[in-house]
Amino acid sequence: MESNRKKPGQEKVFELSCPYCGAHLWVDSELQEIIQSEKGAKKKASFDELLFKEKKKTEELGQKFESTLELRKKKLEKAKAEFEKALSQLDEFEEGGEETSDSDKGQE
Repeated sequence: MESNRKKPGQEKVFELSCPYCGAHLWVDSELQEIIQSEKGAKKKASFDELLFKEKKKTEELGQKFESTLELRKKKLEKAKAEFEKALSQLDEFEEGGEETSDSDKGQE
């Protein structure tokens, strides 16, 4: 931060300016506190920069959409495979249950 103090020791309040963001701070030297602060002016982007940012956002959204769609397809395929597995296990269980019930009938 750079100091804009005119005469050291005489000024009670002095202004500091941040070279990075352009913010201004007014500091009371006796109280050692910030009395006032002001945000720096934002740099205005050119039309080309804004256009480039929007184009980049659009491309990123397209990529996110495609990856979400692919993930959804994979989940659906996995769910179908799990369903088929459970269905085949149920068929095997029912077949095993019928054999047991037939042999139980013969013993009676």
